[in-house]
Amino acid sequence: MRIEDAKVLVTGGSSGIGFETARMLSERGAKVAICGRDRAKTEQAAESIGALPIEADVARENDVVRLVRTVIDSFKSYDVLINNAGFGYFAPLVEMSLEQMQRVYATNVFGAMLVARESARHFVAQQRGNIINVASTSGQRGSAGGTAYSSSKFALTGLTECWRAELRKSNVRVMQINPSEVMTNFVAASGRELRPPSERKLRAIEIASAIVSMLAMDDRGFIPDLTVWATNPD
Repeated sequence: MRIEDAKVLVTGGSSGIGFETARMLSERGAKVAICGRDRAKTEQAAESIGALPIEADVARENDVVRLVRTVIDSFKSYDVLINNAGFGYFAPLVEMSLEQMQRVYATNVFGAMLVARESARHFVAQQRGNIINVASTSGQRGSAGGTAYSSSKFALTGLTECWRAELRKSNVRVMQINPSEVMTNFVAASGRELRPPSERKLRAIEIASAIVSMLAMDDRGFIPDLTVWATNPD
């Protein structure tokens, strides 16, 4: 697609991968909306890149319905969803609470489904659209402590495959990107021990660049799944 013609919603767009993706798309001429739960943070991020800020929690169905409708009404069109909102929580199985597990799934799985559902209804009606789900290499191989986060990304991979099978006949490209470790505030927010920063590790800008490249391919083709690893991390 022509990036300069794109009308984009980036969930979780006020920081990290979401923010860098929104910034890069906006710089390429796309109209971009970002959403986040923190109004002030979302508005500040949007102002810095010329995006439309929308306060919304993707784990709340009413918020999601309003979110997508706002994008459609504001841009008079809509054709790209970057399903990026998500967070991690890591703990051994014997210490995992049902409440924590449900919190992760409410955003990473159910939230992703809600935004995709509302977006897909519009995309199918207009017979074109793009959905990129931001998953993780943690959704390709589990690890100790990953009961909540890794399984939520495995679930997102399953959702991606189902939506792709359903939506291809409506000219909707459903894609997934799987970043390995990226230097953002993700680790600190997840409660895991911080590792020393490294110039060798991936940055959000590398993932944003990959996402934009996936979108930029002519609509006759698409990249179903893209995994990004650091070449030689410490």
